[in-house]
Amino acid sequence: MRVTRDLSTTRWRKSSYSDGQQGGACVEVSDDFPDTVPVRDSKNLTGPVLMLGGAAWQPFVTGVKDGSL
Repeated sequence: MRVTRDLSTTRWRKSSYSDGQQGGACVEVSDDFPDTVPVRDSKNLTGPVLMLGGAAWQPFVTGVKDGSL
């Protein structure tokens, strides 16, 4: 079953893992949802949002940090 979240009032923050020094490869995340971490490209605010479950967040961050994603 697909669940649609209303993100129209979501508060976004730039991830501390974003690379602001190398071409602006920045992602924004939201802490508004206790069971999900929405992630978006800060250069495309109306683009798609990746919705990661809590269990998927840490492996996602690890993959970004080690360059495998």
